[in-house]
Amino acid sequence: MIVRQEIKALLQQPPIGQEVTVMGWVRAWRGNRFMVLNDGSGPETLQVVVDGDQFDEATLRQIGFHACVGVTGTLAESQGSGQAVEVLATDLTIYGANDLSKYPLQPKKQSMEFLRDNAQFRMRTNTFSSVFRVRHGVAYAVNKYFNDRGYYYLHTPIITGNDAEGAGEMFRVSVLDPVNPPKTEDGKIDYDQDFFGKPTNLTVSGQLQAEIGALALGKVYTFGPTFRAENSNTSRHLAEFWMIEPEIAFADLDNDMDLAEDFVKYLINYCLEHYAEDLKFLDDRIQELEKNMKATDRRPMGLVDTLKFVVANEFARVTYTEALDILIRSKTYKKGKFEFPLSWGADLQAEHERYLVEKHFERPVIVRDYPKDIKAFYMRQNEDGKTVAAMDVLFPYIGEVIGGSQREEREDKLRQRMQEMDVHADELDWYLQLRTFGGCPHAGFGLGFERIVQFITGMGNIRDVIPFPRAPRLAQF
Repeated sequence: MIVRQEIKALLQQPPIGQEVTVMGWVRAWRGNRFMVLNDGSGPETLQVVVDGDQFDEATLRQIGFHACVGVTGTLAESQGSGQAVEVLATDLTIYGANDLSKYPLQPKKQSMEFLRDNAQFRMRTNTFSSVFRVRHGVAYAVNKYFNDRGYYYLHTPIITGNDAEGAGEMFRVSVLDPVNPPKTEDGKIDYDQDFFGKPTNLTVSGQLQAEIGALALGKVYTFGPTFRAENSNTSRHLAEFWMIEPEIAFADLDNDMDLAEDFVKYLINYCLEHYAEDLKFLDDRIQELEKNMKATDRRPMGLVDTLKFVVANEFARVTYTEALDILIRSKTYKKGKFEFPLSWGADLQAEHERYLVEKHFERPVIVRDYPKDIKAFYMRQNEDGKTVAAMDVLFPYIGEVIGGSQREEREDKLRQRMQEMDVHADELDWYLQLRTFGGCPHAGFGLGFERIVQFITGMGNIRDVIPFPRAPRLAQF
């Protein structure tokens, strides 16, 4: 049996003078004497002092950047600066040597693009090991938040026969021959011969199924992968991402906004409390990157200070119409510096969202009551006949992190809206029946998991907060 001590736990209460055994990957190897070891348990590293006279040259030659080694030795107070304790090695085991002449990563700064291309190794770097520990923390906090508040975790299908968003940007699921599929008499693909007997796709959202759960269990949430076949090569979009979707019965849009604000503040607080070392490392990384930037291009405050500021302040709340008026009256708009035009009925773009958050309100913003023509069919129509009870939560640097709404519980209104938006009622008969039989006011939202992880870690590209990103022409691993 392999017995070892994890570095994170070892450094919390160092047993000075005792023999310890640690195992991990070499982060640095200096002068054939000083080894810096990390085992992934935290951002902390442990220095190992190797006396070359005690070990044969063949063993020492195998120690190198990202080689995997085991060390047994005495834990002692460090004689040098930079660390409080160090291990005086008495035994070395080389689990995995590393030939740097062939290894893609080198002991120097690597570009984010290069590390994405070598994602099988990028978790070994300081930056990405911190990012993915924080990602784990956020995922745990999601489940803890809802569990502690009486929500039930609902697993919704990944393969579905409906398009919840009505946008049509879906990945088709089929076992038919892609070259010569069976055809109907009128020349169309005969999906009756497919596995499910109908066209099916990878899900874009678990919301519609979550409504089934909410209208029986009261409060449910989903947390799973979703897919969008949107040809967007941006720092904010992925083709495969994880979505958190709570759905609550007996709730309106105000309840929905309160839940959204409380939820994201909880996630941030959890990471501040439990992942302080990783966040400090990521904070220092950002400040190092911004050293040579113009003052106007730098963040107004550090990562940790930004996170603390967000949880300490109430989110601003405005209607879409009020937000549009703020944007049109802004100097940025008057000087023609917005790339996308502004008019009532047009969707807000990322540049507009970021202006509201970063320039005008200088805190997260919830925009509500959007024009109905730019929102999905299931959103409850407001009394003005022009808007729906929808809301988006906007954050600094990344724009929208949450989109939600009160759902249309009135069957006649829902049928009318589906007809206007060319959503086939016969395909969603089960959804309509939730209104016909025992319906009630209910609401919910979707939080893009990678978006909130991106905000908490301060990473500039969403592809760097998911282990194996999926995007146009990117499907490695």
